[in-house]
Amino acid sequence: MDLINQIIARAKADKQRIVLPEGTEVRTLKAADRLIADGVAEIILLGDPARIKQLAADMNLVNISNAAIIDPKEGEKKQEYARLLHELRKNKGLSLEQAEVLVENPLYWACLMIKNGDADGEIAGAENTTGDVLRPALQIIKTSPGISVVSGAFLMFVENNQYVPNGILVFADCAVTPNPTASQLGEIAVASAQTAQALVGEEPRVAMLSFSTKGSAKDPMVDKVVEATRIAKELAPGLNIDGELQADAALVPSVGNQKAPGSAVAGKANVLVFPTLEAGNIGYKLVQRLAGAEAVGPILQGMAAPVNDLSRGCSVDDIYKMVAIAANQAIGAKKKN
Repeated sequence: MDLINQIIARAKADKQRIVLPEGTEVRTLKAADRLIADGVAEIILLGDPARIKQLAADMNLVNISNAAIIDPKEGEKKQEYARLLHELRKNKGLSLEQAEVLVENPLYWACLMIKNGDADGEIAGAENTTGDVLRPALQIIKTSPGISVVSGAFLMFVENNQYVPNGILVFADCAVTPNPTASQLGEIAVASAQTAQALVGEEPRVAMLSFSTKGSAKDPMVDKVVEATRIAKELAPGLNIDGELQADAALVPSVGNQKAPGSAVAGKANVLVFPTLEAGNIGYKLVQRLAGAEAVGPILQGMAAPVNDLSRGCSVDDIYKMVAIAANQAIGAKKKN
């Protein structure tokens, strides 16, 4: 898990403003207290200030007083954010009056802060569903230029494995899009490479996975992966990507040399892009449970700014790590821009 420590160190060195909309949620407050104490990020908590301060006092969280605490129902930028939301959504029929109501929702307020340049990233989902977290993000922050689909990646920490020399792989999409089109799958590949670059810090080698390697099987599902690979190469000409590849051809040097000779990716992939959510979700859980890998995520990809969704069963440690990851995503996005 040295990479997590590196991610935390990078976050400390270039502090980002991370907003936590679930400011009265106990695990979120505990994580915020640790994050502030460790200097990982500038923390913004949304919710009733009196309630947040009382909860912090009850749990002896002495660092919460150093967070920015904002009540969306009474925040000084309420009208400014309402006008911004109305401008963004008026073509969809949203009135200013409706916008004034929506901005009181912390999940909307958080996204408007990011859109307005008042925050750099958001972490939510400890007490809200994925749909509730994503809805305002897609309406307000939207996707990155050239990307139309949101996906979810996992950092898979695999120790003492000869096929994972540095101990980490990126798996995607394992969380969001059930059956991506070839175009969407190509975009997911590019977004996954960007995630690997921003978080892992090494050159991504992207394998587009299939049950076929270089035409060994014929099927429309194989054709989709071949087309997605072509599209990804057009979107990111410098990207080190190859497909279609079976999983063993992607990871095992001897198999890669045999099945895809001359490939710069086969046998040494560090980013695995699955053809469907079904395959990705099953794949990461199998590696997690059978190989004893630690799975950190999902890390939402494709958004114009970091918005990461938590499991409602998340731990304080999960929230802490995801804030550090979001900070790294924000740092990477700023460098790219």
